[in-house]
Amino acid sequence: MEHDAHAVAPTHSVPTPEDATVDDWAREDAEPMPVDSGAAPAEVAAADSAADTPPEPGAEGAKEIESSLQSLELKANVTAHEDAQEVEDEVEETKRHLNVVFIGHVDAGKSTAGGQILFLSGQVDDRTIQKYEKEAKDKSRESWYMAYIMDTNEEERVKGKTVEVGRAHFETEHARFTILDAPGHKSYVPNMISGASQADIGVLVISARKGEFETGYEKGGQTREHVLLAKTLGVCKLVVVINKMDDPTVKWSKERYDEIEAKMVPFLKSSGYNVKKDVQFLPISGLLGSNMKTRIDKGICNWWDGPCLFEILDCIEVPLRDPKGPVRMPIIDKYKDMGTVVMGKMESGTIREGDSLLVMPNKSHVKVIGISLDDSKVRRAGPAENVRVKLSGIEEEDIMAGFVLSSVANPVGAVTEFNAQLQILELLDNKKKEADPKKKPKRKPLFVKNGAVVVCRIEVNNLICIEKFSDFPQLGRFTLRTEGKTVAVGKVVDVPPAGSPTF
Repeated sequence: MEHDAHAVAPTHSVPTPEDATVDDWAREDAEPMPVDSGAAPAEVAAADSAADTPPEPGAEGAKEIESSLQSLELKANVTAHEDAQEVEDEVEETKRHLNVVFIGHVDAGKSTAGGQILFLSGQVDDRTIQKYEKEAKDKSRESWYMAYIMDTNEEERVKGKTVEVGRAHFETEHARFTILDAPGHKSYVPNMISGASQADIGVLVISARKGEFETGYEKGGQTREHVLLAKTLGVCKLVVVINKMDDPTVKWSKERYDEIEAKMVPFLKSSGYNVKKDVQFLPISGLLGSNMKTRIDKGICNWWDGPCLFEILDCIEVPLRDPKGPVRMPIIDKYKDMGTVVMGKMESGTIREGDSLLVMPNKSHVKVIGISLDDSKVRRAGPAENVRVKLSGIEEEDIMAGFVLSSVANPVGAVTEFNAQLQILELLDNKKKEADPKKKPKRKPLFVKNGAVVVCRIEVNNLICIEKFSDFPQLGRFTLRTEGKTVAVGKVVDVPPAGSPTF
């Protein structure tokens, strides 16, 4: 989440951190109806037959027995329906779903790599590719044709720069994936944040072409900022693809690959990633599709013995989310379509058609009247799914990005003040005079410096939905941005009562 905050004073420094229900439909089974067999027995002709034959009920008793049997049959049908629903749910969950965001500096080849993945996984046919090749050639941009699969609007195609977060879907043998193609240009970082906040896995695309890696990595490049934002926004696993290895300035050089990896590893560690556990490097060519769906031919690159990109994505492990936990779906967008539709990623819990929920922080009671995944209508959606939810009980203009769809019984918190642990990245230049090193400071510093890690109280102008990081990490992270720059990243350490003067 991204918010403007008032200036805050530090209280004390701390060591740099090592990073770190839905209410199912309840149904009480009705007790079987008691059978009243008090009707008088029919007269019999002989005593022996009367002793052996059970009494027959009267007309009223027969009706009650029939009603009881119908009740038992209805109960059996309901149980069978529930069992069938459970089986259907299990079938739906045979393939796990993961969100993959492509991040990195502008022109690193993110859209081209994403388009190549869709082509290799059969989502785009040859005729469409030929059409894009011709279109790119007519614009004198022959090498951009794969990017056209992800960059769909004319502005993106003319400039060769992604603006909006592109979205597409593909499947491998073991998983379903949603690709989120984030913009690399610094002007569109807020859109990148929107994409990264929905992702489970980050694919950091780095250009191996001479000069391009250095431009993206140096101060002012987006490689560093994207990594920091991805970590802060909860992208726990990172695949670093060294792209454009086929370029004439590289020619699949192991020396160039090793040089880039050696520079990236210390930075990834300082950003909070466990490089051995949570980061994987590999060389690719997004334009040619080399080392993406199948392992690269030894005749092209004889030194790479690792897996290809599809293998890594298929086997990557991400933290499990609780399908029976409280519903938490941060809203990233909304629109009207025969009702109010909100979009977002299910961070926790499960929603079904007919569920009653809350939209926080304005506490609006709503009812779920429709759910869509990947443009297909479904009856339910669980954690990690990107969903469109149609709601009744609220108007589109009463919803803002940043609101959260939440359980009624266990709603998300809404506050204007909270305690946070901040890592200061880049503060604005206050043009202060240089302090005289011979003079002792008369009082504690009033402002923090770049690189500092502090605990502070943050106050915002409007109610926002957050949770303590220790309780719910997905809603306990945030970034502070101003004038187009990310100045700090942080996590919520406590949510004290409003106006509380102490930490």
